[in-house]
Amino acid sequence: MTLWAVSLLIVGPIMLLHAFLTGNIEPLYRSGMKIAIICVRLVGVKIEVRGLENIQSSRSYIFMSNHVSNLDPPVFVPNIPGRCSVLLKKEVLRIPIFGRVLKMAEMVPVDRSNREAAIESVHAAAEVLRRGLNMVIFPEGTRSPDGRLLPFKKGPFHLAMEANVPVIPVTLLGTFECWPKGTWAMRKGKTTVIFHPPIEPSEFSDRDDLMVAVRTAIASALPEDRREPGPIVEADTSRAEARSE
Repeated sequence: MTLWAVSLLIVGPIMLLHAFLTGNIEPLYRSGMKIAIICVRLVGVKIEVRGLENIQSSRSYIFMSNHVSNLDPPVFVPNIPGRCSVLLKKEVLRIPIFGRVLKMAEMVPVDRSNREAAIESVHAAAEVLRRGLNMVIFPEGTRSPDGRLLPFKKGPFHLAMEANVPVIPVTLLGTFECWPKGTWAMRKGKTTVIFHPPIEPSEFSDRDDLMVAVRTAIASALPEDRREPGPIVEADTSRAEARSE
């Protein structure tokens, strides 16, 4: 974490200034991705990537991955061809400077407490996808404490059906061992990013069938004891939450 912070302090101000002056976020995004992956490797974490042949650079995708560690994004996202957007809490956009950068990068804010705002966030994310960006989503909604798949939230699959954008399931291996939830320091080790073949929402009659297909693909590359800890979908506590998460 210290290494990331120092690197961002060195490169960040220059790239931020360039982004603000030109309105072009691409150099800042590329620099951030390079810093992330270089720092991961410098602390002794090796990355193997499989399945890049399943990604066409001319298309937009929703990448859905299992989530077990804070190491997941810097191992996973820099290996995606093209720029990505994410869904994030609306409060993050209020952070001075950082919030403005996120808006420039077309990150999509989500208000989980407001049903109408949550629906609008799904529409906004669909529009971002139509403009050619990818979307990265962890459908479990939080990191697994033991590496096993948690129930999925329904919101990402509302988005996939509405935007009719192919979903690429992604399986992350080794990140839990290198940096499990609840610990402060990373360990050396090997991680693997597996991009599975894309799944077309148009081939499914409803959201739940799509969810099962995506979950099955992610689980297919996990060790057997990490595949099914319980129900495959989170209970519907509210319609607003289901649409926003």
